[in-house]
Amino acid sequence: MTTHEIPDHTVTEAVTAWPGITTEYGSRGEFSFRLGRREIGHLHGDRVAHFGFPRGVWDELMRDGIVQKHPIDKPGWAARRIAGPEDVAIVITLMRLNYDRVVARHGVPAPA
Repeated sequence: MTTHEIPDHTVTEAVTAWPGITTEYGSRGEFSFRLGRREIGHLHGDRVAHFGFPRGVWDELMRDGIVQKHPIDKPGWAARRIAGPEDVAIVITLMRLNYDRVVARHGVPAPA
């Protein structure tokens, strides 16, 4: 049985306000933000956020020190530690970056 950590309230409140966003817990206790079938990122409680980015975007974010390598250590997968309000704001910005990418490519899914 997986224990779910409480997701960061500020991130959750901001991201779930965007059209089409749903949430769910994953098999590892992560709290996932989804736009249709696509995950735009997830939280592990209020400690860290994980994302997947296209290689070019990932390269730029890594180079600029905005994200670090994800524990699986594969290009495109990224992590951002949440240690304070500045990190929360950056996590929201990174979620929005993925949200905008998905909307531009696939649109906002129709409500279920």
